[in-house]
Amino acid sequence: MNFVEAIRAGFSNYVNFSSRAIRSEYWYWVLFAIIGEIVAMIIDHILGIVGVYPLFALAVFLPGIAVGVRRLHDLDRSGWWLLLSFVPLVGIIILIIWFCTQGTQGPNRFGQSPLAGTAPPIPRPAI
Repeated sequence: MNFVEAIRAGFSNYVNFSSRAIRSEYWYWVLFAIIGEIVAMIIDHILGIVGVYPLFALAVFLPGIAVGVRRLHDLDRSGWWLLLSFVPLVGIIILIIWFCTQGTQGPNRFGQSPLAGTAPPIPRPAI
């Protein structure tokens, strides 16, 4: 999944809390949200108003939660684990580690693997 596909999937599945999201979908969404928030803050600063950033943050809030829940589903974990982010420092670290790990191979209790039918990654040669 590329950057544009991930953003499209994020906005089209903004209320989908039942399927699975692969690593690239999640991390491209995070990259989009960070870049968008920086651009919105710059626009607010240049215009001398506070309006663009809150609107952008509101627009990506629910899709961000949904893609996070779907990413946890790909790891065969409940979406409720996202509440771990409220535990200072430790919760965020645990979630980042989980979000960086490869998802469950094949189907799990949250559905078929989003990578089903795609070619396995080519292993890199050892250096």
